[in-house]
Amino acid sequence: MRDSDAGRLEDPGTEARLGFLMSRAAHGTDPAAAQLIETHMSWVIVAGERVLKMKKAVRYPFLDFSTPPLRERNCREELRLNRRLAPRVYLGLLALQWDEGRFALLPEERLPAPGTTIDWLVLMRRLPAERMLDRVIAAGALQPGDIDAMIALLARFYRDAARTTLGPDAYLARFRREQAVNRALLVQPRFAELDAAPALDRLDTAIEARADVLRGRVSGGHVVDGHGDLRPEHVCLNDPPVVIDCPEFSAELRQVDPFDELAYLGLECAVAGASWVARRLIDGAAAALGERPADALIHLYTANRAALRARLAVAHLLDPQPRTPERWLPQGERYLAQATSALDALDAHDRA
Repeated sequence: MRDSDAGRLEDPGTEARLGFLMSRAAHGTDPAAAQLIETHMSWVIVAGERVLKMKKAVRYPFLDFSTPPLRERNCREELRLNRRLAPRVYLGLLALQWDEGRFALLPEERLPAPGTTIDWLVLMRRLPAERMLDRVIAAGALQPGDIDAMIALLARFYRDAARTTLGPDAYLARFRREQAVNRALLVQPRFAELDAAPALDRLDTAIEARADVLRGRVSGGHVVDGHGDLRPEHVCLNDPPVVIDCPEFSAELRQVDPFDELAYLGLECAVAGASWVARRLIDGAAAALGERPADALIHLYTANRAALRARLAVAHLLDPQPRTPERWLPQGERYLAQATSALDALDAHDRA
């Protein structure tokens, strides 16, 4: 089916794509058993033991999926980067083809084919939902051995990861820039009940007081191309564990100190109800990596991540029609409380 005026392939559109991807022809499973999940950036079809992930044709300040070539490039990066921590989960790429008014979904290795590739999908193996870290915490079933297995995985990953291409000043500038964005949002009059300014003021002071320490993490070779979004919902406690959903669209997000990522994961576990995880992560990683930054830096990383998460929570309320609007201010308050607690620990460390 072609546009007779322009001679270009007529795109069948998102609804037609999703209709096909939810059909038995696409995934071999009863369509009634398939689940369609929408995120800000993707459509995810969960069917049987397979997961199909198609990126939306969207553009944001931090990513651009607006054209098929851009979506293909990001699919390839998603596959490459996530195979570092989940090699048996990220199975390959699928070409969504359109040929004489009909769809086909083909593994990349079967190309070229008679149709025209109009989109690309990432094919993943389905993970057991009950073994995702956030679910295990919620069930009260998390064991120290689960965390130790995850530390072993992550320590190997960080040892092999490429060192950052950021300079020391650029690394510090990122903390200052994100903190400025935090302040611009969280102290808006509409969010006055958060009373965010005291915590943000203290975080500003802490960042400046340790500017040389932050620079030193880069110059000492401690900042790497890491995961970039290490949260409990991205960790599956299989044997061995795996970590998914690395942000392939942002190299900057992935330029991290391993102890910053681990402080972030510890923070998220604490918010989920497992506060003991943070210390075990730091202690275990320090032993495995053979170096340990001062506790003061861990507290700073935790406070910084908590302020960022407060901002991201509250930012949902800027949407014209936010989903579950009652959720976001209380969540922002919880993260600001975590930031304050980390800053209190930092002050106590300085007084000791």
